[in-house]
Amino acid sequence: MRHRTENQIELMLIRHGATAGNRERRYVGRTDESLCAEGKDILLENKKNGWYPPADRIFISPMRRCLETARILYPDQEPVRIPEWTEIDFGDFEGKNYEDLKGDARYQAWIDSGGALPFPGGESREDFARRCGAGLDRMAEFIFFQEENLPERAAAIVHGGTIMSLLSGWGGGEYFDFQVSGGEGYRCVLDWPDRRIRDIRKLEAQACK
Repeated sequence: MRHRTENQIELMLIRHGATAGNRERRYVGRTDESLCAEGKDILLENKKNGWYPPADRIFISPMRRCLETARILYPDQEPVRIPEWTEIDFGDFEGKNYEDLKGDARYQAWIDSGGALPFPGGESREDFARRCGAGLDRMAEFIFFQEENLPERAAAIVHGGTIMSLLSGWGGGEYFDFQVSGGEGYRCVLDWPDRRIRDIRKLEAQACK
């Protein structure tokens, strides 16, 4: 532990393990799915191979798939829920995949926009970014102002969209530059109160050594 007056912390952003909907390439946002068996197996294999360094504090989206992932990766720690970090609301696309949507003109328009248009009946990327930023503020309030000592490292187990929003919004780069599969993620440094994310690098086997 370091003294809490320091203004940076190492942060891991980890996407939850895969669900059945993920495996079927469906848009899974507000649907509160559990991990599938394959998703759990991948997490356990990654953990065995040293993908996930120890963390002093665990933060999660409150959705079931994130809580289940936290229980697998950090079973001895009680995670802090960040409600603003739930996945983007896919609106009318929720639960559907390309085969379901390929004849929908709204879906084609969304693809043609490079994913920039709001989801019909759902959320815009701009609104989602504001929500994710509010979650970052909530996490930072807990770490930098409520803790007796500043943790050495924190892990946030969240959704793919949450990771893309946070890293593109506060670390630079394009939104889709930061896509990851289930159980994958990034290590970075969070500077506060600058709200700056830097030194971004992917998690990989033996990363903790």
